[in-house]
Amino acid sequence: MQEIPVYLFLGFLDAGKSKFIQETLEDERFDSEQNTLVLICEEGEEEYVPARFAGDRYRLVPLAREELTMQTLARLAAEAAAERVVIEYNGMWELQMFFNAMPENWAVAQVMTFFDATTFLQYNQNMRQLVYDKVQYADMVVFNRFRGEYSKEQFHKIIRGMTRRPGIVYEYLGGKAEYDEIVDPLPYDINAEVIEIDDRDYAFFYRDLVEETQKYAGKVVRFKGLVAVDKSMKPGTIVIGRHIMTCCEADIAYSGLVCLHTSGLPFHTRDWVIVTARIDIRYHKIYGQKGPVLTASAIDYAAPPEQELATFY
Repeated sequence: MQEIPVYLFLGFLDAGKSKFIQETLEDERFDSEQNTLVLICEEGEEEYVPARFAGDRYRLVPLAREELTMQTLARLAAEAAAERVVIEYNGMWELQMFFNAMPENWAVAQVMTFFDATTFLQYNQNMRQLVYDKVQYADMVVFNRFRGEYSKEQFHKIIRGMTRRPGIVYEYLGGKAEYDEIVDPLPYDINAEVIEIDDRDYAFFYRDLVEETQKYAGKVVRFKGLVAVDKSMKPGTIVIGRHIMTCCEADIAYSGLVCLHTSGLPFHTRDWVIVTARIDIRYHKIYGQKGPVLTASAIDYAAPPEQELATFY
């Protein structure tokens, strides 16, 4: 089957999604003469004006929560002879619902998330899981109705605490827009002979290592971590990591790295250790693919850190 690109527009009610989608569909640069299915999953104050779209190959369809199924989406795409799909997603629906319902030949091409800057901090405080859900896969985060008295650093820090993936744009009343150019220095010296990872910085280290793995090839690091082992591992192989909370308690996950050592110490699951190791990027069956494999030059038991849960805050 022909692959159908999907453009996802995320955010809460009245965050500016409809206005942006309307302007996008009016733009002749977006008109590639493809049949386009536009799925509308919530009803805001802005109403679409199809007569102003650039072309006549658009079909707008309201979509209720109970209709978010693979069968329904495939049928709607077939009825529209859709060659691409635009979705205004409901901010109160978890994104995984859509991923579970995506037909096999649909492929997410771009994700944009919109927030009303005047209410974003309250949403983040009271519904943080839903905010994180709309940010984690975004290619771009747009803060509409931004004001000069707001702190870009505060908004930036919240987004970067969730992910470094998206670009960030601040759009002011009146239409002026500014791209976020705040630099996020790593909390450790990546060019040091031995990169020292403080207990409070493990989450930053692990995320950066996962996102930009190759730049750590051949680097030597020292950090404290929690051991995980099982009977399937060869002698001298353990996993060392920490439990990381990205957003809230619901997303706490153990995030560890394969470590090879020749210490002879009988490490067990839940032992705390401090390790100095070289990072090599190569295949290991625990990952099932290439990944960062530590080769320890020094490893020993250690006391737990003051805060055992690693966070970005």
